[in-house]
Amino acid sequence: MTEETQKKESYNRWIMVAQMVFALILFMTSIDLLTVSLLNMNNEVANEIFMATNNPFVGLFIGLLMTALIQSSSTVTAMIVAVVASGSLSIMQAVPLVMGANIGTTITSTLVSFTYIMKKSEFRKAISAGVLHDLFNIFTVIILLPLEYYFGFLSRIATYVSGTLFNASGSLGQDYTYNIIFTRSISKTLIEWIDFPIVALIISVILLFLSIKILSSSVYKTFVSTSFKQVSKHIFKYSYRAFAYGVFFTAAVQSSTVTTSLLVPAVATKKVSLNKVFPFIIGANIGTTITAAIAAIYKTEAAIAIAIVHFLFNFIGALIFLPFPALRNIPVKMAIYFGKESAKKKFIGVTYILLAFFVIPFLLIYFNKDGDVRDLEAGKKIEVVEKTPVDQAP
Repeated sequence: MTEETQKKESYNRWIMVAQMVFALILFMTSIDLLTVSLLNMNNEVANEIFMATNNPFVGLFIGLLMTALIQSSSTVTAMIVAVVASGSLSIMQAVPLVMGANIGTTITSTLVSFTYIMKKSEFRKAISAGVLHDLFNIFTVIILLPLEYYFGFLSRIATYVSGTLFNASGSLGQDYTYNIIFTRSISKTLIEWIDFPIVALIISVILLFLSIKILSSSVYKTFVSTSFKQVSKHIFKYSYRAFAYGVFFTAAVQSSTVTTSLLVPAVATKKVSLNKVFPFIIGANIGTTITAAIAAIYKTEAAIAIAIVHFLFNFIGALIFLPFPALRNIPVKMAIYFGKESAKKKFIGVTYILLAFFVIPFLLIYFNKDGDVRDLEAGKKIEVVEKTPVDQAP
């Protein structure tokens, strides 16, 4: 029986490896197909779709909403890489989209906490764990969005690094060429067979989402199964160890949504405290950036720059909170307080989701609709055409 069990376990491992390899190939193919289909679409239509992202607050909300609907920041950031690489979107326009995607992905863990709504004590801890991820990303956006808006902080660093350290070729707006890898012939064949770019675009998005789901499922079964209960004490014993595990597991699963959502029931059932979970969440945010890195495998400057932006956003957030317990306790204490109030009055949690993910972004868009429009690709303000002629200054 022992030999049979070992053979069965070995067989299952090979099946899991095969699933992960298949999912990775499917992921790369879907990214390539997405890019090629975008290139075959009318550029004017694409420009109209993304014109709203000239306003960073609108871009933030678009990224947030897309991720909240798709339930995967990995998918959205991979799509952003493809769109930027195709030349339809500038790097500076894409930065708020990436930020919004990081906030949007946190809605899942918050929604998971509502499965405990009928149990007051567990709901209090569960929603605290769900909201903690939200607060971390919101605080990071509050710090970095103004820096990006006024100084091009993230986009300038990312552009420099991608052009200098990686020696990337292909700047924004040029014809997008990708490395000669096996996905090229597959993508071209599929595009010619489908013959409708919009249909190819939809299929590529579906395949992209499916590949991430398969990868998440296979790695989840391999690394995060019933053994999680046994190793949880080891994982969360030290902050930096928890951080490292957060990076590793999320990079493997390709989705911070999966790993952070798993923490909600762990906290709700008192298997781990909220303070010890936070470093894992910070690590998960960095681990999820590997998706954009894989998507940038084609080595164009634009694609690599967005992958770097995604990494920098989460890495800087980690640098702000992880080394300093006093700062790290701020979102933790806020999450605990929110959990207590939500347990007393259930409508608070629902109101929070509506305000944080829908109402507040819409209000930001409304109050900034008359703001200046920037040439985000060049990083300079452009003149707004007035209704009445204005004399030019000498």
